[in-house]
Amino acid sequence: MVTGAGGGIGRDIALAMAREGAKVVVNDLGGSVSGEGQDAGPAHKVLHEILAMGGQAAANTDSVSDAAGATRIIQTAIDHFGRIDVVVNNAGILRDRFFHKMSVDEWDAVLKVHLYGAFYVSRAAAPHFKEQEQGNFIHMTSTSGLVGNLGQANYSAAKLGVMALSKSIALDLQRFNVRSNCIAPFAWSRMIGSIPTDTPAEQARVARIKQMTPAKIAPMAVALASDAASNVNGQVFAVRNNEIFLMSQPRPVRSVHRGDGWTPQTVLDHALPALASSFFDLARSGDVFSWDPI
Repeated sequence: MVTGAGGGIGRDIALAMAREGAKVVVNDLGGSVSGEGQDAGPAHKVLHEILAMGGQAAANTDSVSDAAGATRIIQTAIDHFGRIDVVVNNAGILRDRFFHKMSVDEWDAVLKVHLYGAFYVSRAAAPHFKEQEQGNFIHMTSTSGLVGNLGQANYSAAKLGVMALSKSIALDLQRFNVRSNCIAPFAWSRMIGSIPTDTPAEQARVARIKQMTPAKIAPMAVALASDAASNVNGQVFAVRNNEIFLMSQPRPVRSVHRGDGWTPQTVLDHALPALASSFFDLARSGDVFSWDPI
């Protein structure tokens, strides 16, 4: 089951899964990039693409941001195919705004689709995975959350939350042979098309992203869905054109201690100066992935 599969990355993942023989539930609300409106057309178009290639598929147009809708998404798989084996949490929207201008509605809408949506859909699938003692979650995160980006506090917070959600699922459900991993995709899509390009640097960054097609993400998702990847759990990958990265996860970098404990002044005089050489820069995703796609 692939959410947000009516276009972009989700569509290519759904098609690639079908080519490898998977029975696919194509979920897409059919809304705008900002999450407004609804259209059954995109989901059914991908459904017919899969059927035309001789695959098996079903369409669903429920919203992932609604708990009852998420349950119906999973039930679509049960009703059509008798079980659910793989969930790809891909659906997303953008409402970019600099933080000091961001409205509560812009914050809520993005969190509801990305973070709540990943929770709702995963939670709906979890009892089935537990009962059959097998299952696989693949969540789309983003370097906007893993590294940082301008004007995307809502999206960045949601995507970093998705990474933490995935790790918690992996820990809680590993006893039932359930896996949960993340992919941070680099690909040109209608969502990326909304990135501000007000400066030459931003324009150059978008030009680089345009070289990366959604189809480049699909092989990683299909591989993670495979039983052959049963040893891969709780990991975060980034896929950038022909590059695949294993991303780090927060761990201690450096420490200091005082046998007699700390005061605010000794923290200022000793701890912070000692740790300063290991501080992280205020980097954005484009600063870290600064070279042209390979």
